[in-house]
Amino acid sequence: LFVKGDIQDWSYKSQFNVNKGTAEDVYIRYNGWGKQAKVTLGRQKIPFGLEELTSSKDMSMLERTALTEAYNIGRASGVQLAGANGALTYAVAAFDAGSSNTGSDDFGFSARATFAPLQTDEALVHVGASYKDVANGVSAYALELAGVLGPLHGQVEFFNADNGAAGDADGYYAQVGFVITGEQRPYKGGVFKRIKPTGTNGALEVVARYEDGQGDFGDIELGNTDATSWGVGVNWYVNNSVRLGMNYTDGEEEGTDLAGNEFRARFQLVF
Repeated sequence: LFVKGDIQDWSYKSQFNVNKGTAEDVYIRYNGWGKQAKVTLGRQKIPFGLEELTSSKDMSMLERTALTEAYNIGRASGVQLAGANGALTYAVAAFDAGSSNTGSDDFGFSARATFAPLQTDEALVHVGASYKDVANGVSAYALELAGVLGPLHGQVEFFNADNGAAGDADGYYAQVGFVITGEQRPYKGGVFKRIKPTGTNGALEVVARYEDGQGDFGDIELGNTDATSWGVGVNWYVNNSVRLGMNYTDGEEEGTDLAGNEFRARFQLVF
């Protein structure tokens, strides 16, 4: 649940996860310089990767990939400068990368830039890159490629991390979706938005995903390991507010006999 609003050149947001009892977004933002430069101060989502910055209510699969879960920064307290100019977007942030378990107060840095060289009513090409440095010799980068062609959409991300003494890690995922009823997946500001049905019977979408690499495969009970997985899903966007979705995911750990799978269903109401 969240509350947000605007006061002249300023805006604010307070968002809370009721189930976990935790604060997610608590920030103020200065908008006086226009779309080209906005400054956000407080607890917020830190820029890194396409799937991570796409809202959970707008993703085609019901949960983010194991790769995104392993390499993303998530939310943290800090300051961010972000903006958009035509087909280009950028974001740079300094944030608290410390650990409450150890009492450390290290600061991290991240940056992301995207470019859409082709963006028409029927087609889109998106490229992007992100970098993060979270101190103690830990850094990572991510590369993005995505596209839309009418009702067909797809995206690929590659991640590579230097974890200091723990060694390097990498991985990628590829995802493709098709809107059977013909709607196009919306795109704005370097991320994808939720499909909005144009007919009275809603919009129907099918999606498939494959991932390979060192990631957080906890959803299929394999934990943080080197594994591969594949998943399929279907979404029915009943109207602009209601969505019904189902996913099946199956995977196995590299070099072992360990395997896991998951069936997930969601009723989503956005208001």
